[in-house]
Amino acid sequence: MTIKYTAILTVSILAISISSVNLAGMDPPTDTNGSSSKYAERDTLKPVNLNTAVVTANKTRVRRNNVPLTLSVIERDDIEMAGHSSVLPVLSLNVPGLFVTQRGVTGFGVSEGAAGVINIRGVGQGNKVLMLLDGQPQWAGIFGHALPDLYLSSDAERVEVIRGPGSLLYGSNAMGGVVNIITRNHSDEGRITRAGVSYGSYNTQKYSVNNGYKKGGFTSFVSVNRESTDGHRIRSGFDITNGFIKAGYDISKSFSISADVSLAKINNQNPGRADDPMIDNIMDILRGSAAIILENRHKYGSGALHLFTNMGEHTINDGYKIGGSPRNYLFNSKDFNTGVMLYENIRLFKGNSFTFGFDYKKWGGEAWNSPIASSSTYNRTTLVDKEVDEAAGYIVLQQDFFSNLTLNGGLRVEYNSVFDVAFIPQIGVSLKATPVNTIKASISKGYRSPNIRELYMFQPRNPELLPENMINFELSVGHTMFESNLSAELSLFYIDGWNMIQTVVINGIPKNLNTGLFENKGLELQASYRIKHNLRTDFNYSYLKTSKPILAAPKHKLFASVAYSPGDLLLSFNMQHIGGLYLNTATRAQESYTLFSTRASYKFDFNKIKTKFFISGDNITNVLYSVNEGFPMPGITISAGFDIIF
Repeated sequence: MTIKYTAILTVSILAISISSVNLAGMDPPTDTNGSSSKYAERDTLKPVNLNTAVVTANKTRVRRNNVPLTLSVIERDDIEMAGHSSVLPVLSLNVPGLFVTQRGVTGFGVSEGAAGVINIRGVGQGNKVLMLLDGQPQWAGIFGHALPDLYLSSDAERVEVIRGPGSLLYGSNAMGGVVNIITRNHSDEGRITRAGVSYGSYNTQKYSVNNGYKKGGFTSFVSVNRESTDGHRIRSGFDITNGFIKAGYDISKSFSISADVSLAKINNQNPGRADDPMIDNIMDILRGSAAIILENRHKYGSGALHLFTNMGEHTINDGYKIGGSPRNYLFNSKDFNTGVMLYENIRLFKGNSFTFGFDYKKWGGEAWNSPIASSSTYNRTTLVDKEVDEAAGYIVLQQDFFSNLTLNGGLRVEYNSVFDVAFIPQIGVSLKATPVNTIKASISKGYRSPNIRELYMFQPRNPELLPENMINFELSVGHTMFESNLSAELSLFYIDGWNMIQTVVINGIPKNLNTGLFENKGLELQASYRIKHNLRTDFNYSYLKTSKPILAAPKHKLFASVAYSPGDLLLSFNMQHIGGLYLNTATRAQESYTLFSTRASYKFDFNKIKTKFFISGDNITNVLYSVNEGFPMPGITISAGFDIIF
């Protein structure tokens, strides 16, 4: 199967390469707010723009309609209107086909019952959806999972989501999709400071302050966030303190440099299953990341050099069950993920775009158990101490024909020190059938190498595991009407995968195995209608059919919202329905639920200080439900607070 698909895609890519030598197309894009309506100058609720400029799909600015992949873009206004301190719940509501697990009022945690797992089209368990922060990969070097507690709404300017494989550009962990959080950048001369405070159910407190500054070619953004809760269950407390610093300087018209540093301290307690509680299952986590980016711009294109690293130190007391005895050891780990990304986009003539790049990553770390009563490093029991090297090169070719047809294809060759070489092709087409209608189709390969935990740690380990692979076929149609105030997009997909890793019990012993073939297929629909300049409704629905039961992958996912802003008042109301969500694949236990939430805010100026008060209510009908088996979610939760800008 692998040889057949690779041969077909590689031949198609070569055909695009040959044809791109002589044919022409469009100019490089510029971004717009997407509105041509008579309300454009007095927007209160902006319309959704299906043709905004995106960077995640090609690593260079290109119009969304010219990218054959299926993308979702969540803008800053919509992040603020959602009212969540974390980015992930905003995505789970607004992106069709994407689902994020949760387990409490706030905070996702780690270890047993941990939440924050991201699935796109049923692919995501483990580390199959890649999280990026300004293009840099974010995941734990040993366990391979994303870091859900670190992605804050206050720091995000916009989020771009590839719904489907992004392995061509981003490699292994982008098998199921890519989420790129683009951080805020102060673009106006001068300084602006924002501060916010909120208080809610279960003693949930949130504090934030950030500052943006620009003078000439220098820009900076600094933020500090603090969040804590007692939790809705006994022993489910959570607190986190985040700091983020980003600075940049325009060296010349052609070159700019930027750097960022983030640090987070997390304390979390896992209460265990409601029917089998845990005592003293406490986690103490320190995470940090840093990056330096050198960008170039010239008349023929643009590119960048990224140097990045992220690290973590975890100390975990695995706790004990009621009636049991406290543990006499702590689990410890140190992990890292460090690398370099170099890419350049070249437009030698009108309509042609050629991107080539090189990535190198080294990731891994060590884990050990240490006696609680002893501080000596000589008494510890090493569980794993491994490193993995990855290197890859890739090319992406894009060619426009007749101002309405775009072909896009590429090939990645990736070397892994454990699994040798993998070939990852992709091809797609985008047709602007009419000025308001776009049809896109693509075939892309997703690839994921097993992480260190799956290979070498704990009882299910299996060092003979093979990488997971899948081919994603998709077709989408986008349409706009009423001067771009109404937009809608329908996507159909079929996923053919093999070597999926699952834990199987053999003779009473669990073991990680490549379980063979799997098929996921379905549809995604999203629509947005700005009825008036101050009244907008949004809708998305996804249907997923899988050949095997998959956790955190609902069969039906529906979201609908309405927002109304008469003057300085903003009212929003939304509904989310989840149907056919597996809580346990062995017993086939499923969950279905419908949640309603509402939010109101009012803004005014006080002595030249812009102030906004808000109140919100989640699960206002007090529905009883679970996303993780044994971890009931809270009922009605209320929060209120204020933001100031000066």
